[in-house]
Amino acid sequence: MNVVIAENAGFCFGVKRATEELESAIEKKRRGERIYTLGTLIHNETYNKGLSERGVEVTSIDEIPDIARSASEQSPVTVFVRAHGIPIEDEDVLRAWSQKNEYFTYRDCTCPFVKKIHKIAKNNSSPDNYFLLLGSAKHPEVVGIMSYFSHDKAVIGSSEELRALLESKEGEKIEKKTPILAAQTTQNLLEWKKTQEILKNLCTNALIFDTICSVTELRQTEAEALSSECDAMIVIGGRESSNTAKLYSICKRNCPQTFWIERPDELSGCNLITSAHTKVGIAAGASTPSGVIQEVYKTMSEMNENFAELFDATEIKTLNTGETVTGIVTSVTDAELYLDLGAQVTGFIKAEQITDDSSVKLTEMYKPGDEIEAFVIRVSDIEGFAELSKKRVDSDKNWQKIADAAESGAVVTGKVVDVVKGGVSVLVDSNRVFVPASQTGVPKDESLDTIKGKEVSLKIIELKGKRAVGSIRIVEREERRAREEAFWASMEEGKIFTGAVKSMTSYGAFVDLGGVDGMVHKSELSWKPIATPANVLEIGQVIEVFVKSFDAEKKRISLGYKKDCDNPWYIFTSKYAVGDVASVKIVNMMPFGAFAEIVDGVDGLIHISQIAQEKIGKPADVLELGQVVDAKIIAIDEENHKVSLSIRALLDEAQATAEAMPEEAVVEEAAEEAVVEEAVAEEAVAEEAPATDAE
Repeated sequence: MNVVIAENAGFCFGVKRATEELESAIEKKRRGERIYTLGTLIHNETYNKGLSERGVEVTSIDEIPDIARSASEQSPVTVFVRAHGIPIEDEDVLRAWSQKNEYFTYRDCTCPFVKKIHKIAKNNSSPDNYFLLLGSAKHPEVVGIMSYFSHDKAVIGSSEELRALLESKEGEKIEKKTPILAAQTTQNLLEWKKTQEILKNLCTNALIFDTICSVTELRQTEAEALSSECDAMIVIGGRESSNTAKLYSICKRNCPQTFWIERPDELSGCNLITSAHTKVGIAAGASTPSGVIQEVYKTMSEMNENFAELFDATEIKTLNTGETVTGIVTSVTDAELYLDLGAQVTGFIKAEQITDDSSVKLTEMYKPGDEIEAFVIRVSDIEGFAELSKKRVDSDKNWQKIADAAESGAVVTGKVVDVVKGGVSVLVDSNRVFVPASQTGVPKDESLDTIKGKEVSLKIIELKGKRAVGSIRIVEREERRAREEAFWASMEEGKIFTGAVKSMTSYGAFVDLGGVDGMVHKSELSWKPIATPANVLEIGQVIEVFVKSFDAEKKRISLGYKKDCDNPWYIFTSKYAVGDVASVKIVNMMPFGAFAEIVDGVDGLIHISQIAQEKIGKPADVLELGQVVDAKIIAIDEENHKVSLSIRALLDEAQATAEAMPEEAVVEEAAEEAVVEEAVAEEAVAEEAPATDAE
């Protein structure tokens, strides 16, 4: 192997500046002094682990107040701000505490290129502007940058995201303002150029700032060229590093045999020994120390020296199309897997040859070292690759399960992965089962897309060679029948249900009791006569009902809704008895008497002979509709729910009481009333008389 290191691999200016400043502080650290980094200084797990071993602790902005308070002359504290920078509000916290406590200090190690974008965002922060940043929304650098712009803003992950944003409703707001466009320092150059073109075409007044780090540009250009001429590429950098991810993407596009590692010991999983690579390139992200790069180079050189010996000592297998082989995963991306097959060729499996579910992420399913059995689709000794299919092996293994289910009538489960012509495709144990539209259970007027992505249960109703046809509808029907049988088995009069009103007719309402409907007659909805159920209920309203009667054979259920405790007659009899006096309202008048409401829903009759002491021609001679009067309950007919009232009884009682009083009491009462009237009259005269000089 000829191993070539990219000229600009490793620490960029900003990262190198931050690490050198921290290294200097560690060397000068005195006893009792504490050193922290606000978040990890750079995106490199190996380097950060080394800092931890040397006593440097990682902290968060939430912990700063406690740390700052604890700083003292014997135990001073220095906090280093990471190269990616921090939000403006976090910097305000650090500044405030450094002013409060002289033994608490912080050093801003933010990359100058990032600081430049902070300044652009802050200087252009205006209600008349709209700030757009091309970058990863959750990346620390992006979070910090966005905090410096206080008005309308958005982070866009790609040129297509910008196009979608401009074409959305938010785009109308952007057009009315001046768009300000900048980019995360490590953005892909090609994507940045596309983004600029889209904005220029749609917004002629846009202000565009080229903020991609010059070293990032150079590093990406080198990676593009090097990966185009190499048989394999090693990209070194932290898994959280944005710029390393972009280098990997660039190299992978040009060189399929590209491996992303973070430490030299990960080289063993890259299949470089058993594959005949003549030229291998090394690229490294901005957070990769030069020492790590050199160690990787040294390891690869040692591998190169021993390659011939290892090659001769290894029993090389010969692969043939159609075979089933077992390999060890050496590299994983969401697009494909690479396997060591113990042969002269490297095995690879595309995502579509692993699963039909496009939402599945291979990086979450597999890791280097996993063992996979796969079917050989194609072998190319010239290219050094063998294209494999795991799906083919899984399909063969699991097809027997499908055949057994078809024979036994067992229920299988799967995920609806596609809507196809005439139905849907369900993935069951790596096999596609076709379900006709009529067997999906989806109503004709609804789209089959409503079940796409859902887990469903089905039965295999037909096998045609290696093609299976299933039915979701049969399972749903069987489940519905089972529910109905259980429902009727537990049915009893008086049982209470809570259900939604499903439909209404002129004579009643139908309530869903859980897959089975019951009917409430309108006479059961209210203690008062109603014209239609709609006077009481609404479609979709959830109500509590009880079973009055049912016929399991005819599948009919009669429900009750109104309760005895709400019965107006019950309310009346619990409140009043014969002889009680009630305030009643005149609601109707007939020639023979007047009807008066005692409580809501219960009226009593005041016969014409019970209205006044003297004989009257008709009730209207004394009473008016709506008039409230006191009446005595003189009779209650429990059987027919009728009440007799009397105003005259109260008048007779009042008269009898007055006649029973002694004459002296009557005279004395009249005299007292006269005195009161005279006093009131004198007081009124005094108030109206004009004031005199004497007064």
